[in-house]
Amino acid sequence: MQKAAIITGGSSGIGKALVLKYANEGYAVTFTGRNKQRMQQVSNELGKRTHLALELDASNRGDNEKMVSETIKSFGRLDVLVCNAGISMRALFEDLDPDVFKRLMDINFYGAVYATKFALPHLLESKGTIIAISSINGWRSTPARSAYSASKFAMQGFYESLRTEIMNRGVHVLVVCPGFTCSNIRNVALNAEGQAQGESPRDEEKMMTSEEVADRTFEAAIKKKRDLILTFQGKMAVLLNKFIPSKLDKLVYKMMKKEADNPLK
Repeated sequence: MQKAAIITGGSSGIGKALVLKYANEGYAVTFTGRNKQRMQQVSNELGKRTHLALELDASNRGDNEKMVSETIKSFGRLDVLVCNAGISMRALFEDLDPDVFKRLMDINFYGAVYATKFALPHLLESKGTIIAISSINGWRSTPARSAYSASKFAMQGFYESLRTEIMNRGVHVLVVCPGFTCSNIRNVALNAEGQAQGESPRDEEKMMTSEEVADRTFEAAIKKKRDLILTFQGKMAVLLNKFIPSKLDKLVYKMMKKEADNPLK
């Protein structure tokens, strides 16, 4: 029977690249999103390759349950769950509407928790793989990304606990931490009032591509790696934060202040 994968947030960026990667590797793929036009574009690219596109809200518990049940109904099994759906933000905490903070936690953290909760029985049966798409911000927070960083720290803590709980039951858990990646996430990052900022404050052309992230993620899952930290800058941030966190505070502040229209005062 054909293996099956679920990829949340699969209509753009890293999620879309992962959908195409898994489909190209022979998997039946379920992907979710909320933008009908982008989802249709992904379906068109997949063509006759076996897939299921579901317009769902990652933060909704019922939608996550439906996502898993529809996958099992369509494909009869589940071998890989990729929790990729996420949203970013860019604003100082003192200016941030608390509802924006909650929205990021609902999508980035609880979305992953709900998806994993409903998928886990099937993954235990198939001895499958859970892939959490986190961020370097899950290791090292940056200013003006308090909610985003908090959601990624929470995600990594959750999967570290789960990994240990099921370590002798055949399910592999991989946490992927991309550095700056060329994707749509910065364009739709929320400002202090919860509105999309509209454009990236960074030079996207100098970043790792979503396709490279997808390729590296697939390879790491096959090799059953525990963690995957991407980009030289990302690896240095994790290393320096371990040994010289106070100095890195200053370096990170200077770096982030160079962003266009940065909110730092």
